[in-house]
Amino acid sequence: MDVKNKTIIVTGASSGIGEATALKLAKHGANIVLMARSADKLEHLKDKITSSGGNAIVASGDVTKREDFDTAVDYAVNTYGQVDVLINNAGLMPLSFIEKLKTDEWMQMVDVNIKGVLNGVAAVLPELKKNKGGHIINISSMAAHRYFPGGAVYCATKSAVKMFSEGLRQELAPEYGINVTSIEPGAVDTSLPETITDEDIKENMQEMMSMTTLESEDIANAIYYALSQPDRVNINDVYIVPSEQK
Repeated sequence: MDVKNKTIIVTGASSGIGEATALKLAKHGANIVLMARSADKLEHLKDKITSSGGNAIVASGDVTKREDFDTAVDYAVNTYGQVDVLINNAGLMPLSFIEKLKTDEWMQMVDVNIKGVLNGVAAVLPELKKNKGGHIINISSMAAHRYFPGGAVYCATKSAVKMFSEGLRQELAPEYGINVTSIEPGAVDTSLPETITDEDIKENMQEMMSMTTLESEDIANAIYYALSQPDRVNINDVYIVPSEQK
């Protein structure tokens, strides 16, 4: 699949992996639909893309609201004619030990990390089926493979994303030509740890993040690799971790 002239929705596009991915794919000629809650940051990113000769539009919205996703898809179709790719990148990681009972944070992770992915798929699937092809990329995590202290709920959400991705692939790829990829990064230098409020976890995270981590651009490159394969090739999982991470 050549991403040139393909219309790609990127959630969580205002920073980190989403921003790097939008820039990478726009550089290769894709039409980028930027989605996140921060409209100001998205406008800045749009200007950065268009000033370099790329194409991008802003569809600010909350992935936990299905209607926001539907609006983004409609805007993409009205602007570029169709939707070809969805990159479900938006996510939260407020790690905490279970006994702290930070239940509001648990529910936020379920809403964004799982329901946000489901909302995105539900919004784009009719378009992809109509096009008889496309690609859905879900950002899971190394946490889908193993538990780490304070990550019980986060690991559970990312495990759900990984398994949902496999279910999607088996149901959609053979019949509709819609490929599905789960991207599973280890430690990446993004703002994700800033959502942690548990002081005990913050100390552990500072120690872990002292190693050489992945950069957002590394994940963007992995996403581009998955998207640039021939249509007959489905990259099921990309498990990518820093060389120093055990």
